[in-house]
Amino acid sequence: MAQESPKNSAAEIPVTSNGQLEDSHEHSFNRDLKYSLPVGLGLSETKITPHGFDSAKEGVVEAGPFPSSSASPKSSVISPSSAAASRLAGQGCDLIIPTGNRAQQKSGPVVLADEVKNPAMEKLELVRKWSLNTYKCTRQIISEKLGRGSRTVDLELEAQIDILRDNKKKYEHILRLAQTLSTQLFQMVHTQRQLGDAFADLSLKSLELHEEFGYNADTQKLLAKNGETLLGAINFFIASVNTLVNKTIEDTLLTVKQYESARIEYDAYRTDLEELNLGPRDANTLPKIEQSQQLFQVHKEKYDKMRNDVSIKLKFLEENKVKVLHNQLVLFHNAIAAYFAGNQKQLEQTLKQFHIKLKTPGADAPSWLEEQ
Repeated sequence: MAQESPKNSAAEIPVTSNGQLEDSHEHSFNRDLKYSLPVGLGLSETKITPHGFDSAKEGVVEAGPFPSSSASPKSSVISPSSAAASRLAGQGCDLIIPTGNRAQQKSGPVVLADEVKNPAMEKLELVRKWSLNTYKCTRQIISEKLGRGSRTVDLELEAQIDILRDNKKKYEHILRLAQTLSTQLFQMVHTQRQLGDAFADLSLKSLELHEEFGYNADTQKLLAKNGETLLGAINFFIASVNTLVNKTIEDTLLTVKQYESARIEYDAYRTDLEELNLGPRDANTLPKIEQSQQLFQVHKEKYDKMRNDVSIKLKFLEENKVKVLHNQLVLFHNAIAAYFAGNQKQLEQTLKQFHIKLKTPGADAPSWLEEQ
């Protein structure tokens, strides 16, 4: 009878009648794992870090059966310095090591949230665009003043704008003179009224000169009344011309300023596009040329729109100016002529013709009932 060869105890794998591993092998594995762990830690409390075992920082070691072929294999990251972790991986354990969060799901799709737009970045982008546009416009203005850059000129429109600005200066001069005349006339009317009151007082106290003082009192009071009528006509003339100069014409000039700004931007981007077209065309410059072409087209449309707006406003302003100044000049002439001719009836008729209502002295003061 041949002697049996010694068997290696490590190679023996006892099985049961149904082909499953005995529980003794599992107990042996758990015992080895228990001895390899630090004292005081259970299997459920053990966590694996890149430096070994730690009970409070990184991932959890979970023991379980090896996944079947139908399930997708799980990826595990194990520190090579941990021998016990290697044994766990060999026995089909799942090792979960989170990279950032405290807890991480074992399976399931990972959903990445869309990046939220930062208001600060949007403001920074707006500042960047504004700075770039300001730089281009400033460079265009300097080059035009130095005579190096070209500018787009609409000869007919520019001539109309120059005439408008020159007329505005002349109308402002007329307005200042009319205001001075109104102030001086007001002082004269006030003096005439006081002089009439003084004559009337003396006519009552001087019996021998009662009639003479009375005539002069009536004359000064009549002149003061006619002066107030003329003053109302002049003030109406001043108000109408002031509205024309400081509102209607000023609004048109504001549109002209916007048109000039659009023209500078248009020329600035036109110059950039011309410089890029003169340069080489390669993979780096073609996107820049395309972007410059788009910006040029945007500013060209803006320039054309502003030019059309200025032309329309100049046309309507000219019609309105002729109508307003015609009526105001007729009023001014008739009122002055009637006043110095002493024609009180004609002076009052002139004010009625232009629907001018004179304010009686003390009309703006509140009554005693309104004051209560």
